[in-house]
Amino acid sequence: MVNLTRIYTRTGDKGITRLTNNEPVPKSDLRLEAYGTVDEANCAIGIALSLDGVGSDIADVLLAIQNDLFDVGADLSTPIDPEVVALRVEPAWIQRLEDWCDQFSADLPNLRSFVLPGPTPLCAHLNLARVIVRRAERTAWKAAEEVEINDSAIRYLNRLSDLLFILGRYANVSVGVEERLWVPAQGKAVEG
Repeated sequence: MVNLTRIYTRTGDKGITRLTNNEPVPKSDLRLEAYGTVDEANCAIGIALSLDGVGSDIADVLLAIQNDLFDVGADLSTPIDPEVVALRVEPAWIQRLEDWCDQFSADLPNLRSFVLPGPTPLCAHLNLARVIVRRAERTAWKAAEEVEINDSAIRYLNRLSDLLFILGRYANVSVGVEERLWVPAQGKAVEG
């Protein structure tokens, strides 16, 4: 367990920090950008969880994801070393996300157009978390071009963004709010 007695350390004041193996890296390192963005996504999910009317079905999943995201961040900040046993995201985690995708999308209407984020606050916040997760995924893939990263952690982010999109749609449907669909620029409305 983590036991912090002091939050500030002053070690990052010169733009350097350390990965979990104590390796010094610049704060501009793509791995830091990736796991920092994962932390940002976790905060966005926390905001979604704080909203009134979040059903326990969604809340339970989001809380599990918040815990997972700490592990995903740790995985992204832990260099792969065959001699070091480290927590790693495993394919079973991705399967769990896919199972949730199937569960929550089972009764959703088929997509006929792009869905606009909203109109409920929960749907809007889940979509904000989704795009933050997509940015974390893109950054992690960029980092993976330079250093070895557990690709299951990156695939987890990909599937998580899918789940957050589905949960946003589910949040609207579960309270009887019709989702808003993209209307093409030609002015022809898409039937809702």
